[in-house]
Amino acid sequence: MANNQPPTTNAPRKDKRIERDENRGQWKSKSEFILSLLGYAIGIGNVWRFPYLCYRSGGAAFLIPYLLMVILAGVPLFYMEILIGQFSSTGCTGMFRMTPLLKGTGIAQVVVNAYCVCYYSVIISYPIRMIFYCFFKKVPWEDCSNSWNTDDCVTASDMGNQNSSDVFKTSADEFFHLEVLRISTDISDLGGMVWEQLTALIITWILIYFCLMRGIKSVGKVVYFTVPFPYLLLFILLIRGATLPGAWKGIQFYLYPEWHRLLDLKVWADAAVQMFFGIGPGWGGIVNMASFSNFRNNAKCDSVLIVSINVFTSLLAGFVVFSVLGFLSEKSGIPVESVATGGAGLAFVTYPEAIALLPVPQLWALMFFFMLFLLGIDSVFVQLEAIMSSILDEWYWVRNHKCKLTLISCLIFLGLSSIMCTNGGMFILQLFDWYSSAIAVIVICLVEIIMVAWIYGIKNFMLDVEFMLGKRPSLYWRIVWQVVTPVIIIFILITSIVFIRTITYNNIPYPQWAIIIGWASCVTSVMWIPLYIFYIMIRKRATLCDSLKKRLKPLDWTPADPQDRAEYEAFRRQRRMPGFMSDTDMESSK
Repeated sequence: MANNQPPTTNAPRKDKRIERDENRGQWKSKSEFILSLLGYAIGIGNVWRFPYLCYRSGGAAFLIPYLLMVILAGVPLFYMEILIGQFSSTGCTGMFRMTPLLKGTGIAQVVVNAYCVCYYSVIISYPIRMIFYCFFKKVPWEDCSNSWNTDDCVTASDMGNQNSSDVFKTSADEFFHLEVLRISTDISDLGGMVWEQLTALIITWILIYFCLMRGIKSVGKVVYFTVPFPYLLLFILLIRGATLPGAWKGIQFYLYPEWHRLLDLKVWADAAVQMFFGIGPGWGGIVNMASFSNFRNNAKCDSVLIVSINVFTSLLAGFVVFSVLGFLSEKSGIPVESVATGGAGLAFVTYPEAIALLPVPQLWALMFFFMLFLLGIDSVFVQLEAIMSSILDEWYWVRNHKCKLTLISCLIFLGLSSIMCTNGGMFILQLFDWYSSAIAVIVICLVEIIMVAWIYGIKNFMLDVEFMLGKRPSLYWRIVWQVVTPVIIIFILITSIVFIRTITYNNIPYPQWAIIIGWASCVTSVMWIPLYIFYIMIRKRATLCDSLKKRLKPLDWTPADPQDRAEYEAFRRQRRMPGFMSDTDMESSK
């Protein structure tokens, strides 16, 4: 009987073997992979955040710190995440087999994506509402003769006739806030449901579901339209904007260099944050999209190409936006600096305000809002795919029910985001946009690069890349991954905390309890990093020190394909490096 006991005790360990998803799928072509990453990296923020930030932070002078941050941090992080996903063929949680102790970081990525998917889906439902109004005989925000308008309403052409002491709202401002949002007084007054907005949100989620219904098979087809078409619309809007009176004045304000601003630390901090959230590392989307890529794909060229197009798109969007703002300034008599704004105010108030002054405003508004929708929906379904891939990587029994998982996920997020369709919904949306992801994603990126460069080891990572691509990365990549990029991320983290402003929306301050909820949304994601480490410490089977050391070593960190895995293990033996086997493999090989 005693001789039969060892096999019995080993059985549970065999059940814990990491099972690769053999039906995980792969991109049909490299163009699908490139387009999916472009759709993820290029979003609404390129249109409504970068142009205003560039103007506010020194014009063309802002491009110096911004491009430096892109080269020294953005490209290295983007390239690193593509390499991780491509090598391991895993998503957010699976990538931390590289250092199992840090698996909580993968859970944090899933939580951050969940928050973002909720509020971002509502943001892209606003263009659907606005598109509906584009089919009216006249766009309803062009005058003050509507039922929702107040006595303080003025049209864009009359703004210049108002005294500086006068309190007034433009017709576009009242339309968006009093008709589209039907906004309440503050976040404590949720009010009722805005049913038209909920309908737009349902339409948004139906479209997201059909985009993701068959996983990357359907995503790979959808991106052939959703990624290139916004560029066509962007170029049309650029040509129209450039031919308007006052356009050059707006572009001058956009690019006029204020070199003294380079001495302002806040400008460098803004450049760093814009780089970070413009390119999108740390969310898990890049790793997940790369996990479906060909194992031998030239990831460096892809990284440089996608980041370059991202930067070009941001600059191009600035010309589109400020040429029209210059026209609005010319017509209204208001200085460009007074009409320039960013965020939702630019997309849904200021830009439509300028469009209303054009002939056939319905056509230009339709193109602009359709472009915003397409830019946004790509980012949503890539983030949702990252969440679902993480679930499929961890829970093997779900892999046969991918379509059901997609449907259930869409229904859950529709339900969660529906609270943002109430009268006070915009206040909730802004609260989560402000707090839930900004600092959390920076922390995640810092953990990622420390894991790769210092815990797993830059030497091991360079060997992995050499095996995968047939060429060892140059000394430049070793220096940026190991030293430069971590230092820049620490700088971004510190400045993001130091320079964070008290949140307001439409000049309405948030109560203290709402700010606490906002910070709690940040904590509920990053807390999984220490919590998972604490969990490992509690359930240790050996001494605490041995348990932590064991989980700082890779767990089955090998390619997914059996042939690539065998060649990789032979490659490591040839280089006299230890093989990376899972604990289960080691147990079963004894």
